[in-house]
Amino acid sequence: MMNVLIVDDEAIARKGLKEYIQEIQFLQFVAEADNPLMAMELLKKEKIDLILCDIQMPLLDGVQFVKQLKTPPLVIFTTAYPNYALQGYELDIVDYLLKPISFERFFKAVSKAHELFQLKSSTTNHAPELIKSTESTFCFIKTDKGFIKLPYTDILYVEAMHNYVIFHSTTGKQISYLTLQNVEESLPTNQFIKIHKSYIIHIKHIQKIAGDCIWINDTALPISRTNKESILKNILATNLIQRKPD
Repeated sequence: MMNVLIVDDEAIARKGLKEYIQEIQFLQFVAEADNPLMAMELLKKEKIDLILCDIQMPLLDGVQFVKQLKTPPLVIFTTAYPNYALQGYELDIVDYLLKPISFERFFKAVSKAHELFQLKSSTTNHAPELIKSTESTFCFIKTDKGFIKLPYTDILYVEAMHNYVIFHSTTGKQISYLTLQNVEESLPTNQFIKIHKSYIIHIKHIQKIAGDCIWINDTALPISRTNKESILKNILATNLIQRKPD
């Protein structure tokens, strides 16, 4: 069971989230707060595994609140404002839900949080492992299900999440107790590139590049603002078709 804290200044929003929580067996509603300051006090008293947090609130907004926490639990932002999405993902949140939130979308987000929670519980005392094959066409990653073989060409992208990473592949996703640095140092640089502090992508699976995002199979991933120029240069390299002077 995951103990859940709801932080939202709107009573009707808190009520809706509590009703959703009651429908899901692996969630346990523990407390609610109508502002981040109250939430900070509750975190001192209660064991919280997941925070469902609004962003625009009085005194302190949700982004500032999460930044204040030295060792935050898993966090899912719930907000009516999409313009905070990038800031949210830079904090390594689990997901970003836009109001009004459907039960289907809510269940998808908390299921992702539950996977991370289970992995943390099962791998706390185990060293991280990512093993490269001698042929350099695939690797093995250690998960709670054992050692999983992942061909490089099947890996779409790797996502950092707290002290874990999620390997998104053509066959599904696997969660491993690794850091993104562990992964970056192990994957072949001619196939993979780190585009953000939370994402490494396989160049082969890029669908398009536009604005500050790279699309991998219809999933938009943010590009680091500070390294955008060098990232695009490395990705495009000799693959960009350009018009030559007459």
